[in-house]
Amino acid sequence: MNKRPIGVTVIAFVYILTGVIGATYHLRGFKLQFPFQYDIVWAEITNLVAIVCGAYMLRGHNWARWLALAWIGFHVILSAFHALAELAIHSLFFGILAFLLFRPASTRYFQGGKAGGEAKQPC
Repeated sequence: MNKRPIGVTVIAFVYILTGVIGATYHLRGFKLQFPFQYDIVWAEITNLVAIVCGAYMLRGHNWARWLALAWIGFHVILSAFHALAELAIHSLFFGILAFLLFRPASTRYFQGGKAGGEAKQPC
């Protein structure tokens, strides 16, 4: 089994932390008077996806790094409708994540011990 690169570990923990902080922040805006606010539901789903990405990247699942890249790509698209600085920051994060998650060492980690793209070990 390949050792997990430090970049993957850091990114995974940042995703988990971002998801937890984001979920907490968005839940603070929940009002019982308006229990069916769809924006809070979508925000919580997005935060849950971040937590899942981080957790499964730590476990070495290849799909998790692709989902993590899609997650930040989604934020790049959303930030295109906001301030230019926000778009620039999200685009920079996208580039850094793509570089770190698809380096040869990271690719070996995510493919380690797998034959034909199947899961490493049963959960």
